[in-house]
Amino acid sequence: MKYKFLTVTASLFLTVSFTAQGVPEEDRVELINHYKKTIPNVKFEDYVYGALAINPEAKAQYDDVMDFPPFAADVREGGIMWETPFKNGERFANCFKYGGNNVAAGYPYFDDKEGRVITFENSINNCLKTNGEPELKYASKEMAVLTAYARSLSNNMKVSVKIKSAGALAAYENGKQIYYKRIGQLNFSCATCHVDNAGRDIRSEQLSMMVGQATHWPVFRGGTEPVTLQGRFAGCQKNVRAKPYEFNSTEYNNLEFYMTYMSNGLKMLSPVFRK
Repeated sequence: MKYKFLTVTASLFLTVSFTAQGVPEEDRVELINHYKKTIPNVKFEDYVYGALAINPEAKAQYDDVMDFPPFAADVREGGIMWETPFKNGERFANCFKYGGNNVAAGYPYFDDKEGRVITFENSINNCLKTNGEPELKYASKEMAVLTAYARSLSNNMKVSVKIKSAGALAAYENGKQIYYKRIGQLNFSCATCHVDNAGRDIRSEQLSMMVGQATHWPVFRGGTEPVTLQGRFAGCQKNVRAKPYEFNSTEYNNLEFYMTYMSNGLKMLSPVFRK
């Protein structure tokens, strides 16, 4: 079905969108408290599992798949890419603190000198460019496979996105505005599904909470198809009949910045299986 949301009754989504107010940390706490009221049986640390945390049967199936993940070969391929020297003898690990271990949980971050949000994928491409190598296409399979491995080096590290300047705060606020803005022919916002109706059903699926969503990308849909976070943004916008933004655009990068900040304090878990 091209637009699966068309089967959802409009009345399900006529609620007034919850809109966080105040400084970023107040926003985050307020949203968590919202979920505690609407989905009270899910522990904060389990938000990393999304809708699986609401459905024990689906979570058990997920656990079985993750015992022997069908995307293991892809992650190994990403590891080979990470370890293969560039023509000048340098490696990706030389571009990151601690050789790339325990760094991804600090992404994205706001670079005051450049005046923009820097995503993990941006740093991957900056490393390639600095070492005279061709950059990878944003949200491509190559980039997804490489970051699947590189992000796994930060698994179990708690997300820790910082907002330390006026520029960072402006990027955060812009990302929040995009998250709550209704768009497309279906007049949905991100919050329509993942705040107002989190935990409710659409066809055979349950809608996940926004808090925790940024902790586990890329995912492998069906176990074999790698999808990046911004690739998922584009898919959602297409589902509501809106024109997606460009990958690596200011809009998507700021949205990722906002969403990842809202997952602060949760452990990284990448990559993972999704249906």
